[in-house]
Amino acid sequence: MSDLGREGLVAKAGLDTRDRRDACTYVLEQIERHGLETVRLAFADQHGVLRGKTLMAAQARSFMMNGCAMTSTLLAKETSHRTVFPVWQSGAGLNLPQMEGAGDFIMLPDPATFRVLPWVEACGWMLCDIFFADGSPVPFSVRARLQEAGAELARRGWAAKFGIEAEFHILKVENWNKRPEDATWPGAAPDVSLMTQGFQYLTETRADEMEPVTEVLRRACVALGLPVRSVECEFGPSQVEFTFAPLDSVEAADALTLFRSMVKQVCRRQGLHATFMCRPQVPNLFASGLHIHQSLVDAGTGENLFMPEDDGALLSDTGLHYTGGLLTHAGEASVFASPTLNGYKRYKAFQLAPDRANWGRDNKGALVRAVGGPGDPATRLENRAAEGAANPYLHLAAQIWAGLDGIDQSRDPGPPTDTPYGTDAPMLPTNLIDAVAALDGSKLYRHRFGNQFVDWLVHIKRAEINRFLSEVTDWEQREYFDIF
Repeated sequence: MSDLGREGLVAKAGLDTRDRRDACTYVLEQIERHGLETVRLAFADQHGVLRGKTLMAAQARSFMMNGCAMTSTLLAKETSHRTVFPVWQSGAGLNLPQMEGAGDFIMLPDPATFRVLPWVEACGWMLCDIFFADGSPVPFSVRARLQEAGAELARRGWAAKFGIEAEFHILKVENWNKRPEDATWPGAAPDVSLMTQGFQYLTETRADEMEPVTEVLRRACVALGLPVRSVECEFGPSQVEFTFAPLDSVEAADALTLFRSMVKQVCRRQGLHATFMCRPQVPNLFASGLHIHQSLVDAGTGENLFMPEDDGALLSDTGLHYTGGLLTHAGEASVFASPTLNGYKRYKAFQLAPDRANWGRDNKGALVRAVGGPGDPATRLENRAAEGAANPYLHLAAQIWAGLDGIDQSRDPGPPTDTPYGTDAPMLPTNLIDAVAALDGSKLYRHRFGNQFVDWLVHIKRAEINRFLSEVTDWEQREYFDIF
């Protein structure tokens, strides 16, 4: 079945283990049990967006072993879906012959991610890892970068736990703008109106207004096995937040990736538009963030390594040094937290979003909020930097590598602050241009992700920036068209 993938890919990739064969057998049994007709295979691209194909369930035995071919230019695109590398030249501008001429790579399903989609009739879903036809890993896999960070933790006898809080907007669609002239690149955004007026944070009345759609989303989470913990109405109009119980690093990123895709699909089927964009250009909407709670645990005992033993202490030495690493590398990690031009419009003082690299005791204005203390097994750090559009694989991997560097170098975070917007702590980048420059010069992330990966990501983000800078904005038109 070479049209699907490559014969014997599992063996070539060194993944033909008894555990995987048993997991594949279980998936095949579930496909038959549920009477599935199709299976969606998908991988998370450089933007954290799922790309994939829908295959016939009858082909499952083949694609579980041989994978499914995908066009390599998917790894060469910025957010408008434009290819920004010279794929028709030698090495495709990436020194990779496998990507010349828009050749294929192979998606190989991870059977542990199998789900039955509750909003699609007789359809399954699996997340994939990506390989070249010879079984070698594609160097631009964001999931693999997080797997590598998790492997380093395991080598030390540790594991990371991440609890995610995802904010987003759900809006009524008044006009999808599907006329041919709206099919620009990217296409025209839909015209929307509000589901609620907002400004009644965490009130039961506002929550009940949103319930007809949030309950559908909650039920979908349960059906998918996503550990949703709470459903909340947020500050702004039509803004909600779902929070999730802690998961291991890759599981947490997989869960958020599937959740975001599910939310957009389910809402669209109801005539609604869901967006994780940070600051939509809709009057009076509040910015959406992505708050990441994290801790390290002993992989054998589950003991929380951030929980202090001394009375009065907020964190253990391990937790303090991990915090020091997060603060030290916050600037160069900003691209992973806020990968869009829009996301930096959230970093404003006194807006429950950080503007500098500091930490505080249960302080929601600081970059890193520490919660817990002696005897509290839920002691953890909350990084509040990310926007809703962050790629979870890269953001979580960046957190792990920064925290481990803090531990290895015994980095001191200094005293916690009570005035997060008034300290002399280093300021975070205020725009994507500066954030990309910080990543470009990062010794830590070049070491941990590799020069090839960092150069690839920097090139994609700079192409996105250059396209933005070449466009005439509404601001420029208002500012200059009349006065000059």
